[in-house]
Parts: sequence; structure tokens; C-alpha cells
Amino acid sequence: MSALTVDPTSGHGPDWDDLVRIWEGTDPPEGCKVEIIEGIITVSPPPSPLHNDIADEVQRALYGVIPRDWGAYRTQAVTVPTRAGMFVPDLLVAPKKAVREARLALQASEAELVVEITSRGNANHDRIVKLQGYATAAVPLYLLVDRWHSGRPTATLYGEPKNGLYRVLDVVEFGEEIHLPAPFDLTIDTGTFPLG
Repeated sequence: MSALTVDPTSGHGPDWDDLVRIWEGTDPPEGCKVEIIEGIITVSPPPSPLHNDIADEVQRALYGVIPRDWGAYRTQAVTVPTRAGMFVPDLLVAPKKAVREARLALQASEAELVVEITSRGNANHDRIVKLQGYATAAVPLYLLVDRWHSGRPTATLYGEPKNGLYRVLDVVEFGEEIHLPAPFDLTIDTGTFPLG
């Protein structure tokens, strides 16, 4: 068996189109997440209950501040073809119109905020590959909730993407507050996030 990989510098093209068709046709076990990470189709097991609880806490907070014509979505795929990526963030805020018009996946550049919550087995995807992908797509804000950070769990807010790189806007340990700037102007208490 061989793997179909894609050169991330090529952007759209026959290889990317083939990879997306395989991604579309993949029938994973229930609850599993299928993504394209650096040109390779990956299947991740369902997230843990604690992982889902953190996503719920963030989503509940966001509903109080996002406009009615935006949505907070879980399991919405986003594409970053220039990075050979098709990611499924833990939480995504985007205009409803853009989501409704997306054929299969949303262009990552349409997102206003992306939230990833690390899992033990693939934390580096969120810390490195997706960080670079979302910055390349110029997603305005990326919140990385790193349950498996060495030492103590942290939440890191990235923003101001420029030339495929983010600036770190804030880093807090679980138990502290992190503030999302406009258009959200939201303070999230990470003390509500479960440990473990």
C-alpha cells in the first residue's frame, strides 16, 4: 500500500484534487475525524469527554458575543490548499453565509476564529502544522487550548497574521483568564476547563 502525498507549494492541482476526493470518500468509524495534514490523510479517534467539555465551554461563551449572522461550528472542515491541509478544528467561528455557500469545506480564510484543543496523540499537529496553516490562511485569531503542554495546561491566543506567521497575543495557564479582542471582546475563564 502507498500513500498519496501532495507538494504543499503546488496549491490546487491534480494531486490536491485527488487527495480531496479520497478525503471525501473516506468512511471513518463514528466520531473519528478525518483531516489532511501536510498532504497526508489522517484519521483521529473521537475526542475525550474532557476535550469536548472544553469546546462546549468556549462555544457557550462565544454565543453571548458573536453576531446573529455568524455561527460557532464544530466539525466544520476548512481548507488550506497551499499548505496541503484540510483541517477539522474543534471550534470555528465564521459568517453563516460563507458556511452555507461552502460545497464541502470552508476556505480557512473565511473563519474569524479557530479553536483547537490538543489531544495527547496529535498535539503537535495543533501546535505546529495547524498554527502555520491558519496563519497562512490569515485567520484573524487562533486559540490553542493545550491540555498536554509540558508542565501545566495552557491557552495561547495567536493573532495579527502576517506573511504566514502569527504574533502571540496572550498565554495563560489553566485557571487564568484569556481575553479575545474585537470583534469578540470576550474574556474566557480557563478555570472552567477540566484538567486531566
